[in-house]
Amino acid sequence: MSVILDLAMFPTDQGVSVSRFVAPVVAMIRDSGLDYQLSPMGTQIETDTLPEALDLIARAQSLLDEQGCERVYAVAKLDIRKGPKGRLKGKIQSVEGRIGTLSHGS
Repeated sequence: MSVILDLAMFPTDQGVSVSRFVAPVVAMIRDSGLDYQLSPMGTQIETDTLPEALDLIARAQSLLDEQGCERVYAVAKLDIRKGPKGRLKGKIQSVEGRIGTLSHGS
């Protein structure tokens, strides 16, 4: 099984710039050993199971809570599919195979 989690989570009560709160969450994801990709609007993570993805969401919220965040905004999208892992990169490669390498802007 492959679960792709698209997660955006940040405090709404800590001012305009929240990267100091988000960075420990991204570090936790990185240190989990899971395949992930950071983007400007969230992080995509591939897990083996739905419970593993849901646990990651709970751990992210706990980290924000430990930092004193009283209000947290979160959006989570899940793509749950039976079959092989590696879809986080595979989905991008599939599109690039049809249109060429995606540009990341300049």
